[in-house]
Amino acid sequence: MKIAFDVDVLAKQMSINDMVHQVADWGYKYIEQSPHPRINPFYKHPLFSRETEAEYRKALKETGVEISSFIVVYRWSGPTEEQRLHAVANWKKIVEIAVNMGVQVINTELSGDPNQPEICNGMWFRSMDELLPLFEKEGIRVEIQSHPYDFCELNDETCDFVKSYRSDNLTYCYSASHGFFYDKGKGDVRHMLKYAGDDLSHILLADTMNQTVDCRYIVNPPGVSMAIHQHTAMGEGEVDFPGIFETLREMDFANRTFKVGGESITCVSYFGYPERMNRQAPEALERIKRELGVK
Repeated sequence: MKIAFDVDVLAKQMSINDMVHQVADWGYKYIEQSPHPRINPFYKHPLFSRETEAEYRKALKETGVEISSFIVVYRWSGPTEEQRLHAVANWKKIVEIAVNMGVQVINTELSGDPNQPEICNGMWFRSMDELLPLFEKEGIRVEIQSHPYDFCELNDETCDFVKSYRSDNLTYCYSASHGFFYDKGKGDVRHMLKYAGDDLSHILLADTMNQTVDCRYIVNPPGVSMAIHQHTAMGEGEVDFPGIFETLREMDFANRTFKVGGESITCVSYFGYPERMNRQAPEALERIKRELGVK
């Protein structure tokens, strides 16, 4: 199993070189490269100039750190055909970049409009039908996660999307901080992970409060909190992490290897407090190793 750190919290504060060195200083061997304005910006066409690539490769070589995966967010579920076509073009470019960098895993979201679920559902399947042959040709494992305020927020339904393709190039990513959206506030992590079953290849660890409980988030004006959640350190919210780790041990998640993309991935996905990362990032790494028996 690869234990990675999502560098979103660092990319906003420092250069690519400093970002990679910081992850190494915390003891991580892998980076999950979430959307970055110079590499894979949200919704827009990937960039990655020669200078950016050279800076990144130099830092990786100096530290021995590797990129476990890219995270990309494109509107491949529309809801307009123009948006979908732009997203498909973005996908083709990020696959080219991933292959060039020796990265076999891309983690992504459905990225649709919750107000137009029928249209977005159809567009997502249309995009997947078009792109899956490319993923298969290039040996890329694409991992799907649903996200708050998406056309599908539910764990089981999104798993069913993935499972319907019966493809080694398509697997499921579970995000702990989205879990209360995944089952309408129940937070039954054991069921959700077991439902994903053999298709679970990636888990994102961060805590959050249960947004369905009254007064967990007090926002004005009322009604704008439907997608609010957090990515704070484990133990700062209401996610059942003992249940998550117990279930992952039962599933032998740490020893999973997939036909495409190799090992399973556990990623620390903390965004909330950059000033706490020097303590929280190493603590998370040690807890994952301890809980899942990784040396």
